[in-house]
Amino acid sequence: MCLILFSYKSHRDFPLIMLANRDEMYSRPTRPLHWWGDEASILAGKDEQEGGTWLGVTETGRFAALTNFRETGLRLGVKSRGHLTTAFLSGNQSPQQFLQDVDRTHQLYNGFNLLVGDKQGLYYYSNRERRIRELTPGFYGLSNHLLNSPWPKVTDGLAELKTRTEHEPDPASLFALLRNDTSSDDARLPNTGVGLSAERMLSPLFIKSNVYGTRSSCLVMLNKQGRLRFIERRYAEEGIKAGDSEFSFNFSA
Repeated sequence: MCLILFSYKSHRDFPLIMLANRDEMYSRPTRPLHWWGDEASILAGKDEQEGGTWLGVTETGRFAALTNFRETGLRLGVKSRGHLTTAFLSGNQSPQQFLQDVDRTHQLYNGFNLLVGDKQGLYYYSNRERRIRELTPGFYGLSNHLLNSPWPKVTDGLAELKTRTEHEPDPASLFALLRNDTSSDDARLPNTGVGLSAERMLSPLFIKSNVYGTRSSCLVMLNKQGRLRFIERRYAEEGIKAGDSEFSFNFSA
């Protein structure tokens, strides 16, 4: 997952409104959003190469999402970051306890950002910052740097999210936000060590190419009655639409 924009306890009717784009190589095998058969309470897409996920929820109200931290010098042979989300979703630790354990083994992974939560709260941790943050009501954006880092896709996306959720959130409008493929001006680009041409290619909210790009867009909406709606829209090379999945359910006790 390379972009997550969300409103947390800021809308009168929806405690959580989350938009997310997963950017990945088109060749990486992936299963669409589904209920996992071996762990039936998890609803998520699955990375078939490593077996983890980038965004998922459970019947009992657990939530996890992950982005990679963009940096040079990635290490080979380290643990897959997608297993962090799966471990939280399939476990029963509190978010705080889970992140404390993750911090003790932070060096086993390349750089990541992790959001985990349950019915009681939502938390953020990065192994590049190494601080567990409990999130307060507000609007948040996360790409491939720390939470609310002022990258163009984060600041522009959050401004649009605030505007488009002033009243009843409309899925079509929110998916249109995620589909914005406008590149940022060079003066606004971050310098993450990957070179100017790569920074330009990675700057839009929605990335298109014939090798790497936005593979899926997701919308998660939780209303105050505890009903969750999870929509995934998938894409192939050059941003061609490849399918949709949608699930709605009420959290169990």
